[in-house]
Amino acid sequence: MVHVAVAQFAPGNDKEANLARVAALVGEAADRGARVVVLPEYSLFTVPTMSREFVTSAEELDGPFVTELRGLAKDRQITVVAGINEALPGGERISNTLVAAGPDGAIAALYRKLHLYDAFGFRESELVRPGDIEAPETFEVDGITFGLQTCYDLRFPEVTRRLVDAGADAVLLPAEWMPGPLKEDHWTTLVRARAIENTIYLVASGQAAPAGSGHSMIVDPMGVVVASLGERTGTATGEVSAERISEVRAKNPALELRRFAVTPKS
Repeated sequence: MVHVAVAQFAPGNDKEANLARVAALVGEAADRGARVVVLPEYSLFTVPTMSREFVTSAEELDGPFVTELRGLAKDRQITVVAGINEALPGGERISNTLVAAGPDGAIAALYRKLHLYDAFGFRESELVRPGDIEAPETFEVDGITFGLQTCYDLRFPEVTRRLVDAGADAVLLPAEWMPGPLKEDHWTTLVRARAIENTIYLVASGQAAPAGSGHSMIVDPMGVVVASLGERTGTATGEVSAERISEVRAKNPALELRRFAVTPKS
């Protein structure tokens, strides 16, 4: 069993202020016993619309933000997952990257967003390069295997299924789920669906308003919301239990009964 936390806040364009808020939330989660804490997509920097500021504010993996994440994780002896706008060679586009910083102070796993948010009037691909299709990176804490995916990936069930096929017991999902008509309903429905159909845990951390819809939550393999934050800034904790996963899979052996596999689209 692993105690996990979702941390919800509204990142802005002040990177130092964002980092201070991240440090406070990580400290709060660690004090509550969390071994893994998940922060939102674009925790490093966010403005209301996708602009060149995401490129000019971007940092490399050895930059100040990730270096501080690694220090926080080591100091607190936990794993910290957060989204950054990662600088790429050439300076024309960025990667929407998740970093998992481990308790040893090293990067435990990376994920670069595969499905860019070119929907609902938004064009993330104008400034972001999609990640390469590679074997999923996972990491383990106390016998539980964790995988990573980002925001709009939630609308593509094969992303989560690939992580399950790679051994993930829980999927960590940082997001900036844009507000709008029915958007929060889509969020809660899809997070629960990905947990139910894969009989795994979903640990979903969204940005708070104004850029995000909030409602960060931890969902168990039966689709039960075990912790949620609504609209507020703060942390919520829950447990990821191997025993619970086994119990649910004994009742619902959907993974064993499936007849199709996931293959990349050419």
